[in-house]
Amino acid sequence: MLTVNQYDVAYGQSKVINDMNLTIGSNEIVAVLGRNGMGKTTLMKSLIGMIPSAGGSVALKDTEISGMKSHQRVASGLGFVPQGRMIFSTMTVEENIRTGLTSTKSNSIPEHLYELFPVLKEMKDRRGGNLSGGQQQQLAIARALASNPSLLLLDEPTEGIQPSIIREMARTLRKIRDEHGLAILVSEQVLSFAMDVADRILVIEKGNIVHDVPCADADPDTIARYLSV
Repeated sequence: MLTVNQYDVAYGQSKVINDMNLTIGSNEIVAVLGRNGMGKTTLMKSLIGMIPSAGGSVALKDTEISGMKSHQRVASGLGFVPQGRMIFSTMTVEENIRTGLTSTKSNSIPEHLYELFPVLKEMKDRRGGNLSGGQQQQLAIARALASNPSLLLLDEPTEGIQPSIIREMARTLRKIRDEHGLAILVSEQVLSFAMDVADRILVIEKGNIVHDVPCADADPDTIARYLSV
């Protein structure tokens, strides 16, 4: 689904992602773990086109996307849920989701989004800023799914979310993958969430992948040592 080859991202002269190679299979959920400042958010923002790459290639299915603008990447099949959710607080829930339809030819919100997130249907006329943190995260995911992506990128989706909602989020993401056949790349700091949701876990350190293991074979203690300060 996604192939990243010899990928570099830099801020000025400071290289943040170094010669990274990464593949994500169809219908695979991959969690990228790492401490703050190790490059998780930079990787996500660069894949969606918010930050330009400094070298290498990114292919979504068989299409090279590294030279595309963000809206072109979305039209090609990338969905993005940014860190902090970034919903439109003064717009209604329904209006927020509709912004995700701009890359499709549809004018109507797919009913399956409301089936995934029933609370959003109940609150479709409520302003996004009046939702709880967990509800706003559901809204941000629904907005990204409205573009009908092949690959969904989520940047630290558990940030500021209470534990019971985190567990439910893991179940929902697996359901999205199973029912809609898309791949998911999620950056995280919460190891328990990554273990719940992912098929494969990567650890990123100073812009390099230093650990890559199927979740079934992952040792939480080993991964936790990478995440400790």
